[in-house]
Amino acid sequence: MAKEELITFEGLVTEILPDARYRVQLDNGHEVIAYTAGKMKKNRIKTLAGDRVTVEMSPYDLEKGRLIFRHKDSGASSGPRPPQRGNPQFRRR
Repeated sequence: MAKEELITFEGLVTEILPDARYRVQLDNGHEVIAYTAGKMKKNRIKTLAGDRVTVEMSPYDLEKGRLIFRHKDSGASSGPRPPQRGNPQFRRR
């Protein structure tokens, strides 16, 4: 038997709560509490208030969710990075 299908929504982080939890205002108007998914923690993806996110929720509990993706800003450029300070020959450990 297959695992229960999860529902995904998009929303906006409105508040950062303790223990890596967030209050998210979904596009459909509902407000849920969401925590950061393990892959986002592993890759050290930071989420701030005002970020657009994708939330995964169980159909059994529509008050809690899991942040699975943080959308990039539309104004962010994907051009070259600014030069780093210091001597480029030596790597910092």
